[in-house]
Amino acid sequence: MAGARITNIQTAKKQLPMIQPLQQTATQDSVQIRIKSSKSSGDRLSQSKSMVLQESDLPQKPISRHRRNQSQHNVAVQGGGANIFKPLVELKGEHLNMAKISESGKKQRKNWTQMWSVLTSDQLLFYKERQPETSQKTGGKVDAVQLCGAVIQWTTEKSSRKNVFQITTNTGSEYLLQADSYTIAVKWFDAIRGSIDSLTKEDGGFSLRRSNSSDYLPRHSSLPGYGSASPSSKQPNSAHRRSINMFGSSKLKHSTSDSADKNGVKNRLKKFIIRRPSMKTLQEKGLIKDRVFGCHLLTLCQREGSSVPKFVQICVDAVDKRGLGVDGIYRVSGNLATIQKLRFIVDQEEDLNLDHSQWEDIHVVTGALKMFFRELPEPLFPFRLFQPLVEAIKIKEPKPKVQAVKKLILGLPKPNRDTMKLLFSHLHRVLAFSKKNLMSTQGIGIVFGPTLMWPELDAGNMAVNMVYQNQIIEYILVESQEIFSL
Repeated sequence: MAGARITNIQTAKKQLPMIQPLQQTATQDSVQIRIKSSKSSGDRLSQSKSMVLQESDLPQKPISRHRRNQSQHNVAVQGGGANIFKPLVELKGEHLNMAKISESGKKQRKNWTQMWSVLTSDQLLFYKERQPETSQKTGGKVDAVQLCGAVIQWTTEKSSRKNVFQITTNTGSEYLLQADSYTIAVKWFDAIRGSIDSLTKEDGGFSLRRSNSSDYLPRHSSLPGYGSASPSSKQPNSAHRRSINMFGSSKLKHSTSDSADKNGVKNRLKKFIIRRPSMKTLQEKGLIKDRVFGCHLLTLCQREGSSVPKFVQICVDAVDKRGLGVDGIYRVSGNLATIQKLRFIVDQEEDLNLDHSQWEDIHVVTGALKMFFRELPEPLFPFRLFQPLVEAIKIKEPKPKVQAVKKLILGLPKPNRDTMKLLFSHLHRVLAFSKKNLMSTQGIGIVFGPTLMWPELDAGNMAVNMVYQNQIIEYILVESQEIFSL
């Protein structure tokens, strides 16, 4: 028995080398014999699968055993049960809508154009006209997008159209592509993204996509070759993240001291506000000057020590001197820029000489005078007087009508009353030259109606109020001798 066992063991040892060559030369159609070895679990798994799969289920192409390539490409072939390289997809041509919005980082006007698009292994070509599939003419090529190092992503912010995706090259150029059909847009998006991924890996870089997601990370368009990865380029990013985390943690630890600093700043601001000089002190020192335009009439007269603003007086004198016979006086508008310049000089309390050559146009003077009255916080005819004047103007008997209007005007403060008297007496002199200046009482009423009075709350009809404004000014102008005792 011992001799028989020894003989069987020797026979088995001689037959063992005969099995190993069969394993090495086995094809996909043969059954592989599973032998215990030091190979990885992945190889054993693939070998065990080959014993179960039928002939029709086996992959037609040889399986890549390079595990690093499998992990990098991460592309699964349906029905094969194994990871292989995904071949580049070249689309021969199709009409897409294209808009170039940036070139080398410089923005351009977005103009959508229908282009014949062709995808090759390394670039995306655009033609104005449709090209035959057999040969692409370079003469008709409008633009070529280099896909190496580019970024592609869907976008809804760059255009109101649907199915829009953006391609950003490594030189900073940006393209928008759009198709009316969602299926066509997805087909081109996937094909272009596959080409970009393959080109980036061949170039030694990596695709900027989030982990476990199809969304691309943002890339700075002004940095060519930003997609290339190197150990030195990863270190600053991680250090930057650590610095942010350290700053955030220190901010949390010292939140109490930060609140104390804020309270200290508030206390210092309170002390500064308490110690600040008063408005009266600043006015006395000349640091703050009250303006003429936009100032209340009573306040302005008190500051100037008169019952009529000085600016109104010098404007009326200038028009009386050289503007009574000018065609369309107070109706024709002056140059607005010159009027604003005159206003600025008056507000700065500088010496104003309307006889200077720069104020030669009398319409500038009349325009500034009308602007002064329009910018009063309360019009020359106060708000409380608007409705009573409307009721008084409706009186049909002449004498009671004049007495009612005169009583309302005499009840006004002295600055309002004296300024009205000066202005309406001046407008009487304008009417005396009506044959030369072609101005009438109706024309003056239309000009000065909305300038001298308006309701505080325009709750009624604006057109009706404007009619009453014009009628009231026109009536006071006609009866000014009786009302103001001229």
